[in-house]
Amino acid sequence: MDRRLFIQQASLFTITLASAKMLSACNSNADNSNAAIKEINFGVLSTESQSNQKPLWEPFAAAMSQEIGIPIKPFYVTQYAAVVEAMRFGKVQAAWLGGKSYITAAKIANAEAFAQVVSADGARGYYSHLITNANNPIKAEAIAIGGDQYVIKNAANLTFAFNDPNSTSGFLVPSYYIFTKNNVDPKKAFKRLIFAGNHEACALAIANNQVDIATISNEALSRLERTNPTARQKIEIIWQSPLIPGDPIVYRQDLPADIKKKLQDFFYNYKDASVLTPFEVAGFVQAEDKNWHTIRELEIAKQIQETQSQENISEQEKQQKIADLNQQLQEIQ
Repeated sequence: MDRRLFIQQASLFTITLASAKMLSACNSNADNSNAAIKEINFGVLSTESQSNQKPLWEPFAAAMSQEIGIPIKPFYVTQYAAVVEAMRFGKVQAAWLGGKSYITAAKIANAEAFAQVVSADGARGYYSHLITNANNPIKAEAIAIGGDQYVIKNAANLTFAFNDPNSTSGFLVPSYYIFTKNNVDPKKAFKRLIFAGNHEACALAIANNQVDIATISNEALSRLERTNPTARQKIEIIWQSPLIPGDPIVYRQDLPADIKKKLQDFFYNYKDASVLTPFEVAGFVQAEDKNWHTIRELEIAKQIQETQSQENISEQEKQQKIADLNQQLQEIQ
């Protein structure tokens, strides 16, 4: 019986002994809500193909299962949005997200960040890169003047690949620092623009000369060096972003408190280098939602820039939308 519904009904009549016993049963079930959770689906983002991710995730999931006391099943997805939707509808209870996908999940999928990734070098963040093929003739000039400036100057003659629209390092960060700040619309600027789908696909598109320039994270490049060193040797970095806040580890807010506590204890204390090293990770630290306000600020600033350039809405609508976005920005700051 739904506890809130029972309480509403109880206010309409005097509670009898039988009713009191029913309420007691409801309370007992609530106290033992953990018993209903037989396993946890843990969302895994599609930064690489599933065949590359399984060897990374299975030992980690096994260690988590042992600590939590119930099976942890990696939930592999092919798009960033898929894990957010799975969490929204209760098919995923916890996940390792990127910053941009987390701010969406916090808004629509009842997600709460409780831990943050610490990189192998101790940094609580990572970088977005622009990359090109090491043998592409554009490489020398792009390095000389900076890959970001080269892209702005030569976009009309270039083919370009973003990662995924919900990727932080593969879309949001390069979009803001390279295009928004230079008042350039990437949808109109390039000879050809594609979304490759994940970091690995971007890297292979460059290695195979399918596009001139693509986005990727430094972590994905490090993994590629192990999984496909031949492809990595063909890739040249031509731009690096400012530091991006490290990935959040999240769970649904409606998980039982004891399960949340066990997940926290696992992530805050897990240090097995043999399992974490392939992730380019040293461990995890305690975190909260505000750690990713920087990502929200980038997203809002990008929306303001896009609104300013819109031609299909009235000036009044445009100013109202910008005012609303500035209000959101002030609330974050």
